[in-house]
Amino acid sequence: MPHTPTSLLSPADQERRRALRVMKGIALGALVALAIVFVISFVLQESMPAFAYVRAAAEGGMVGALADWFAVTALFRHPLGIKIPHTAIIPSRKDEIGRSLGEFVETNFLSADVVRTKLEETSVAARLGEWLRDPAHAERVSAEGATMAAGVLQALSDDDVGDVLESLAREHLIEPQWGPPLGERLEQVVSSGAHHGAVDLGVDTIATWLRTNQTSFTGLLSRRLPSWVPSVARRLVDEAAYNEAVKLVAAIAAEPQHPARIALDGYLARLAQNLQNDPETIASLESTKSGVFDSPRVRELAASLWDTAKSGLLTSLADPESALRIRAARALADVGDRLTSDAALQARIDGWVTDAAVFLVERYRHDIASIITDTVERWDAAETTEKIELMVGRDLQYIRLNGTIVGSLAGLAIFTLAEAFLRG
Repeated sequence: MPHTPTSLLSPADQERRRALRVMKGIALGALVALAIVFVISFVLQESMPAFAYVRAAAEGGMVGALADWFAVTALFRHPLGIKIPHTAIIPSRKDEIGRSLGEFVETNFLSADVVRTKLEETSVAARLGEWLRDPAHAERVSAEGATMAAGVLQALSDDDVGDVLESLAREHLIEPQWGPPLGERLEQVVSSGAHHGAVDLGVDTIATWLRTNQTSFTGLLSRRLPSWVPSVARRLVDEAAYNEAVKLVAAIAAEPQHPARIALDGYLARLAQNLQNDPETIASLESTKSGVFDSPRVRELAASLWDTAKSGLLTSLADPESALRIRAARALADVGDRLTSDAALQARIDGWVTDAAVFLVERYRHDIASIITDTVERWDAAETTEKIELMVGRDLQYIRLNGTIVGSLAGLAIFTLAEAFLRG
């Protein structure tokens, strides 16, 4: 049977092949040595009867060595190339061996009880926490996650993402009516008085603007007066308009029940009702919305949002000193600390891991075990034989040595008993 070239074997298999050859040489050497001893003792036993015992031991050892050589060789190939029945067992029954091995693994290793027992004995959460709490390990996980995320982002098609974002925007922003939900929300705001803070802020802003922009009132009213009105009167009109505006804003700011505030509350309440119930108001809002979010603009907005988000994420993911990477590493280390110190959290996670593993094993145990069967079926018979022989062949050569030794002792014992009881 041809052997795989040494250059194609892994370093471990090359070492196994050398060890196998050494053990084969030792076993063969023991057989040759016994054959020499047998010849010498057979010649000398007539003149020196004690050599008959040596001959019997050598003869038994040769028989044991040859029998075990035949048995070991028959596992992997036909002894001496002769196609004796029930030899070359592994190459001729490769597929059956693969199926049996897969069934063995499925039955004895991929069972729910075995998996549950093993995982319940192993504190998965605590070990994970101990590993993650090390900043170097947390940074490593963060770096690997960043690499994977960057790969996913770069693999995504910008056009496809744009289509998805546009579809989502159209589905959730453009197609639904805005009027009724906005009106309902505005009604809740007005009835609870939550808008008063915004009104106060607006009034304060106007008051500040008036204090710093008095000159803006110059000519605001006076330019509408007849030309014959004196300039002094014009200035007084403008100053009066400014002062009245300041007084009005101050009064609105100081008086919670100011008529302007009440009028604004009434307007907002009517607007809320109209947004919910008035078809014209609803249609006007929808028309305005459609004009703002027409198709080209939605597409451009989606593309712009995606480009900005993608560029920012890729930059942050690639930079080990970015806030995203640093926070991710810190978060992972914090998770490790919690997993190490929080017994209740450990119990929950261990339970989740155990239940998930048992579910996967029960559901896919046959599929997992079939990997062994399918892999062995795809192997070449000669390749399979060599792989198995390299794994166990060295140990099998010890069987040949043991057979040689046991055969020698058995031959000596049988001959001694025969001499003692049959000749006497």
